[in-house]
Amino acid sequence: MDKFIIKGGRKLMGEVEISGAKNAAVAILPAVILADEPCVIENVPNISDVSISLRILYEMGAQVDMLNETTYRIDPRGILNCCVPYESARQMRASYYFLGALLGKYHRARVSMPGGCPLGDRPIDQHLKAFTALGAKCTIDHGMVDVTADRLRGGQIYLDVVSVGATMNAILAAVRAEGLTVIENAAKEPHIVDLANFLNSMGADIMGAGTDVIKIRGVGYLHSTTYAVIPDQIEAGTFMIAAAATKGDVLVKNVTPKHLEPITNKLEKIGVNIEEFDDSVRVWVDGPLVKTSIQTMPHPGFPTDMQPQITTLLCLAEGTSIVKEGVWEQRFRYVDELRRMGADISVDGKVAVIEGTGKLMGAPVKACDLRAGAALIIAGLAATGVTEIEDIYHIERGYACMEQKLQKLGADIVKKSFPGVSVKKAM
Repeated sequence: MDKFIIKGGRKLMGEVEISGAKNAAVAILPAVILADEPCVIENVPNISDVSISLRILYEMGAQVDMLNETTYRIDPRGILNCCVPYESARQMRASYYFLGALLGKYHRARVSMPGGCPLGDRPIDQHLKAFTALGAKCTIDHGMVDVTADRLRGGQIYLDVVSVGATMNAILAAVRAEGLTVIENAAKEPHIVDLANFLNSMGADIMGAGTDVIKIRGVGYLHSTTYAVIPDQIEAGTFMIAAAATKGDVLVKNVTPKHLEPITNKLEKIGVNIEEFDDSVRVWVDGPLVKTSIQTMPHPGFPTDMQPQITTLLCLAEGTSIVKEGVWEQRFRYVDELRRMGADISVDGKVAVIEGTGKLMGAPVKACDLRAGAALIIAGLAATGVTEIEDIYHIERGYACMEQKLQKLGADIVKKSFPGVSVKKAM
């Protein structure tokens, strides 16, 4: 049983390199299935969700070669099995992208219902609606999703809710369908644009990614490509907040500042100094942190994946802050753990009221999901005393080499293994 042990109170100082985006990589890797030739994917983050995706590809018959720590060559031509292995698929939510990719290439797919962090109900009805609009038949039986089609034809897809996953799955399924597909009320996150750019680099015809209307003209062949995954805006935001929480001074490198604007704007309102460069941002604090109000929304609003981290920062600010969660109904499950550390937070449904105490105390806590774990790391770095974080496998799903990067910034954080129930490794 692995834990992070943090001795708080040290300011983070120096430079940190941000890895490739988790939310882009877990869609781009299944998208390689659509190719008719091998592809090379660069800037792939070293996280467990990526390891699971690569393992699924290998188990299905693809040839997967690691060229270096962040670069993989994948040849999908050996894939014969259109059923994603159950044990692998249930470990992460993004396994559902294999549905769209397999349906688009082979006109059939079988994948278990998505796993991942327990953030509440995660229906895939909008995904299935998109597949149906393209001519597929969809069934769910004993936790397995089956989609089949004699042929895929372009169609009109209107998403009832703005869904990142459904938008990306619709793109994957439509890329090789006959004719024109139009996706309306599409999500606009940077990783959707990245997926479209990757597919276009192979010869796909996708227009409008990053807007609420995406048009896709189906093509019959997708050639090889070499493509680099975009930087991870959520990892970047997490380090920005960690720097602010410890009142440090950190240069966050390998980022796209435009993608960070919703995070940057709120941090500046809280009293954090931010200077933008071409591919980096400097973050430092030289005054008091102050209250603010936040509501998470689909892009370009404040991202739900940054909500636990910024809530932690507001515990250290002066005054009363209000955070409204607009995406997941169970995103505030981590609040009980912050209370163990002295946070004064009350939650009513999707609204949290934070009374800034200006300080936190080290305590034994558990990461209940990926971003909650990141929030607890931030709390531990800023707290007085020692914090022990259990269930860190959640954190390792989305953050590459987290403790090493923090150590280089001067944090006193170590990963230790203790006797107990072993955490099953991804690869």
